[in-house]
Amino acid sequence: MNDNLAVDLRIVESETRRERPQPIRTRNVFEFMHAQFPPREMLLAPWLPVQGIAMVHAPRGGSKTHLALGTAWAVATGTGFLKWKAPQPRRVLLLDGEMPRTALQERFIRISQTSSEQPIWDNLQIAASDDQDLGLPDLSNPEAQRTYYAPLVAEADLVIVDNLSTLCRSIKENEADSWMPMQDWALSLRRASKSVLFIHHGGKSGQQRGSSKKEDIADSIISLRKPPDYTPQHGARFEIHFEKTRGFHGDDAEPFEAKLVGEQWELNPIKSGDDVETLRTMKASGMTYRQIEERTGVPRSTIARKLGDEP
Repeated sequence: MNDNLAVDLRIVESETRRERPQPIRTRNVFEFMHAQFPPREMLLAPWLPVQGIAMVHAPRGGSKTHLALGTAWAVATGTGFLKWKAPQPRRVLLLDGEMPRTALQERFIRISQTSSEQPIWDNLQIAASDDQDLGLPDLSNPEAQRTYYAPLVAEADLVIVDNLSTLCRSIKENEADSWMPMQDWALSLRRASKSVLFIHHGGKSGQQRGSSKKEDIADSIISLRKPPDYTPQHGARFEIHFEKTRGFHGDDAEPFEAKLVGEQWELNPIKSGDDVETLRTMKASGMTYRQIEERTGVPRSTIARKLGDEP
């Protein structure tokens, strides 16, 4: 049977089942413990598993797309990105709702030129809003979700949604119930052995913007933060903090800093806000003691003492 036809038949069957109540399957605890479930493999170890749901959030200009594209390329090629490794190539669908297509093209060309591997021809599919006559449909609309499924989502192992603000336009971010169509969609993809990575904006509090209900089903949540001594001259430089880690811990969950130097990523440990070198850099950039205090949380008296100065 033609693969596309088989996919279409499964969609019809799924829609038919959805229209009528289904009996709920139960297993007693001994049956459940001895059931032969497929092992949970990794798309990008340690934080993005098969059948995984993950979220990356950061403020505007916080390098979210750098992380999204790096993840897409690594999973599609079976290589690595930053500290993470993809055990084997998988099929990736990138839904981009924000970037101009020329800028997106330039990003992928740079990644391709520095990569040790190129993706198999169909392994990395890109649906960019700027490349459509009418933009991409509203992903938070259940009818549009069915439009996305065949053949785009149906043929992907990982779907990257970049980002929620531009692609899920019906969501009222501060209303928990408004997230339900997307939660149902993500869980349906998990049941179909697919993974989802949501790219989202961070709020002023440093948390992901809007209702915390978006976090409930996630296996992993990554926050991208600007280092205390960051200046615009540094370009793509950010700290990676894991806010939720299901299935991994210890060194794998430790935060670290990433900085794009030329076309290569430089990785470093995170410096504390009261690190003397960091404080000196911030002061040399023209920041006042009050501004340094606001950025680092270090009291002005401590800053002055460490720098041997008076506030």
